[in-house]
Amino acid sequence: MTTRQNVAVGAFGAFVAAVLTTSCVRTLAQTGKAPVDPGVRGGAAGAGTPLPGLTADETAFFTDGLVRFAEIEVVTGGNNNGLGPRFNSNQCLSCHSQPAGGGSSPAQNPSIRIATLNGAKNVVPWFITQDGPIREARFKRNPDGSNDGGVHDLFVITGRSDAAGCNIAQPNFLPAGNPLTGQGGNPNIIFRIPTPVFGAGLIEAISDSAILANMQANAPRKAELGISGHPNAHLSGNTNRSANDGTITRFGWKAQNKSLLMFAGEAYNVEMGISNQLFPQERDETTSCLFTATPNDALNFTTPPTGTATSNPAVISDIEAFANFMRMLAPPTPAPETPSTVNGRAAFATVGCVHCHTASLTTGKRIASGSSTNPSAALSNQTANLFSDLLVHHMGRGLADGITQGSAGPDEFRTAPLWGVGQRVFFLHDGRTSNLVEAIEAHRSPGSEANRVIERFSRLKTQEQQDIINFLRSL
Repeated sequence: MTTRQNVAVGAFGAFVAAVLTTSCVRTLAQTGKAPVDPGVRGGAAGAGTPLPGLTADETAFFTDGLVRFAEIEVVTGGNNNGLGPRFNSNQCLSCHSQPAGGGSSPAQNPSIRIATLNGAKNVVPWFITQDGPIREARFKRNPDGSNDGGVHDLFVITGRSDAAGCNIAQPNFLPAGNPLTGQGGNPNIIFRIPTPVFGAGLIEAISDSAILANMQANAPRKAELGISGHPNAHLSGNTNRSANDGTITRFGWKAQNKSLLMFAGEAYNVEMGISNQLFPQERDETTSCLFTATPNDALNFTTPPTGTATSNPAVISDIEAFANFMRMLAPPTPAPETPSTVNGRAAFATVGCVHCHTASLTTGKRIASGSSTNPSAALSNQTANLFSDLLVHHMGRGLADGITQGSAGPDEFRTAPLWGVGQRVFFLHDGRTSNLVEAIEAHRSPGSEANRVIERFSRLKTQEQQDIINFLRSL
C-alpha cells in the first residue's frame, strides 16, 4: 500500500468507526482478515473509443465532440466561448481523463496548475491536493440559514492577463479538514467528484419501462434486504419523475439530469462558467467580469463553405457536440476473466449487490442519433453492462451530503454504474478513498439500504471477499 493510501486509510478508518457505532457487525479491518484492493488495473485503457457500429456521419460528430471536449478555454483572445467569471476547470478533459477521455478524476490533480494559470491569483482550496481527486464544492446553507445546495466554484478569473478589470473573490472554504479524504473542516461544504461518461449514450437509451421493470423484479428479496430505491425527480401527481415531462432522470450523482444534453449544458455553465442555450444566464453577472456575448455558447449560424459535406459538425453548439461525444462513447472493456473473477461475480450476486448494481439493462429497440427515421444500430437494442439500476437509494448517515436534488434526499444517491471501476482512482461521491474495500464498507451506516448486503459480504470467507474485489477491479 502506498504512503498516500496509508494516510487515507487512517483518516477514513476513524470516520467509519464513528458512524458505525450502532452496528453489531465488526468491520473487515477489525477482523484482521480484510481483503486487499489490488489498485488501479494496469494495461490498456480499454476505453475512450467510439461505440462499435457507428455510421460515417455518427463517427464524424463523435470526433468533433472529442476535439471540443479537449479544448482549453480562455477568457478572451482565444477561439472559444470564454472562461469564467467563476469556474472549476478550463477543459472538460481535465476532469474526465482517467483512464481516457470521458473517464473520471485522474491520479494527478490538474486543478493546482489551473488555479494560477495566466496570472490568476487564486488560492488552492485545502481539499485540492496534487494526488487527490478533482472536487467541486457545494454549500448546504446560505449565510441566512436557508437551503443552498448549489456549486460554489473554486476559482475566479481575477488577475488573469485575459480578464483585465475583473475583481471578484473566491468563496471562503475554511476551516480546513483532511485534504485527502475531504472529511472534517467546514461543515457547510460537501464535495462531488467527476462521474465517468463511458457508455453514457447506452444509459440514455434505456427505456423508462426497462428501469421500472427492473425496479419491480425480485421485489420480495429486495424488501427482505431493506432495498427500496426509486427514480429521481418530481412531477405533481406523478411522484419521482422529471418535473418537466414525467420521465425518469438518470445522470449525475443523484440522477438529477434527464439527458446528456442537459448534463453537458449544466457542466459547461457550472464547471467552466460558460453560459449556453440551455443555461443562458451567467452565474455571476458582475459587469466588469463579462467579456463575451450571452449566452457564450450558441449555434453557429455561419453558412458552411460551398461543397461542404452534409455532415458538418461546425454548425452545432459546444454542448451539443459534448452530448454527441458522450452519446457515442463506448463503455469500458473489462479484463479477461480469471477463476477468481468468475467466483467473484457469482459471490457479488449471492450476497445481494446485484439488487442495486444490476448487471445489465437493454436499450430501446429504435434509438435515433441523428435522423428520427433511421435508428442508430450502435444504440438500438443493445445490452448495457452498466451494473446499476439507475435508481436513487438511501445510503445512510455515513454518506449523507445534506443536499436534496429533485426527490433525491440528503442521504440518497444514484447507484453508481460499475463498468470501468477497475481503472478508477477515487471512489464515492466525494472521493474520500482510493481503496475499493473501504468504499464497500462505507455503504454500511445507520439508515443505509445496503446494510444487510454489506453484513452478508462481511460474513464471507476472506478469499470470497477477495474474489469480489478482484471481480470489480476486472470491470
